[in-house]
Amino acid sequence: MQLNLIWDVTTIAATVLMTLFGIVTAGHALITKRDPKGAFGWIIVCLIFPFIGPFIYYIFGINRVQRRAEKLYYRIPLSVYRKRQGKPGKLAFKTALADLPGKFIPQAQISDRIARYPVCSGNRVVLLNNGEEAYPAMLDAIDQASVSVYLTTYIFDVDQTGIRFMDALERAHRRGIMVRVLVDGLGEINLGPLASRNIRKRGLTVARFIPPRLIPPTFYLNLRNHRKILVVDGKTAFTGGMNIGDRHLVGKDAIPGRQTTDIHFMIQGPISRQIERVFMEDWLFTTTETLPLFPDLWEDTGTSFCRVISDGPDEQMGKLYMILSGVIASAQRNIRIMTPYFLPPRGILTALQTAIVRGIHLEIILPEKNDVPFVHWATRNMLWELLEHNADIYYQPAPFAHTKLI
Repeated sequence: MQLNLIWDVTTIAATVLMTLFGIVTAGHALITKRDPKGAFGWIIVCLIFPFIGPFIYYIFGINRVQRRAEKLYYRIPLSVYRKRQGKPGKLAFKTALADLPGKFIPQAQISDRIARYPVCSGNRVVLLNNGEEAYPAMLDAIDQASVSVYLTTYIFDVDQTGIRFMDALERAHRRGIMVRVLVDGLGEINLGPLASRNIRKRGLTVARFIPPRLIPPTFYLNLRNHRKILVVDGKTAFTGGMNIGDRHLVGKDAIPGRQTTDIHFMIQGPISRQIERVFMEDWLFTTTETLPLFPDLWEDTGTSFCRVISDGPDEQMGKLYMILSGVIASAQRNIRIMTPYFLPPRGILTALQTAIVRGIHLEIILPEKNDVPFVHWATRNMLWELLEHNADIYYQPAPFAHTKLI
C-alpha cells in the first residue's frame, strides 16, 4: 500500500513537472521564433509530447549560433579601418549613393539601410569559370602572399586539388605568413580522410565550424557555414560557389560522374577588406581568437561598385530575404535566376509572381539532375506557381550546375 502511494505521488509529480517543462519550452518557442509557422510547430510538439518534445526542441530548435555570435561580434576591433561617419559600425569608404549609376540607386538604398557594410567603388571583379580557372588563380595568390592568408570552405576534399592547396598553404606558413583555415565541421565529413586533420599535421592553424558531437549534443543540419572565401593580404579576395576539390574540375582532369560546374570571383580593391571582416567574424565565433588587422594594402584597381551582405542564423533579421524582395520589386525589364536549389520562401515566390504580372520577364535555370533528389522533387512541385504566370524555366543538362546567380 505504501509503495503504491509513493509510486502514485512520484508519477503525478513527474507528470506535472514535465507538463510545466513543456509549457515553458512552448513559451520559449513562441517568444524567440521569428517564423510563425515554425513557432506553432514547436509549440504543438512541446505540448502534445511533453516528455520528449522539450528534449527534441532543446537539441534542434534553439539557435545557439545567434546568441553566441551576438556575444562575440563586438569583440572585433574596428578602429584600424573604421571612422564613425553616419551610422556606427559602417566602414568608411568614399562611395556615396549619388556616385552610383541611377538604375542601381533603388537597390542600393534598400541594402544601405540593412547591410552593415557600405557600397565601395574602385574594385576589380574577375569571373572565373570552374576549377580550371579558379584554382590556379587562388593558388598563385597564396604563393604571392606577404602578410596573411585566410581560407574558409564548406567542403575541403583530400584529393589532388585539396593536396595542392595544402601544399600552398604550408609554403606560405613556412615563409612566415599568418595562415588560418576554417572548414565546416559537417561539410568536411565524407568517405575519405578529414581535411582538418591533414592540415593540422602540416603545422597549420585550422578550425572546424560547429563539429558534430554527442556530448554535449551538437548536430545542427541547418546551422552550417557554407561560405567559400579566400582573402590574401586583405587586398585580393576570392568568393563564389566553389569548394576545394577535384569535383569542380570539368576538363581532362575531371572525375567521371562527379563533375560540378560553378563560378568563382576574384575581387581586388577595398571590398576585399569587407570580405576579410566576414572571415574574421566566423573565425572569432569558432575559436574566440581575434585576428589582427594589418595595414591597408589595397588600392583602387577597377571601376566596380561592390558591397558585402552577410547573412545567416547569427543575424537578427533575414537581410538577404529583405534585399532580394526589394531587388525583385525594383526590377524594370527582366529577372534571371540560376540556382541548383530553388525553394524560395513564400514571400520571395509572391514577389516573383507580382513581378511577372507587372510585365517583368522571369527566367530561371535549374540543373536537369540534382545532387539532392528531394530538393528536385520539392522544386518541381512548386514551379507551376510561376509557370502559370508565363515564367520561362529551363533545365541545364549534366554536368551538375552548382552556380547561384540572380
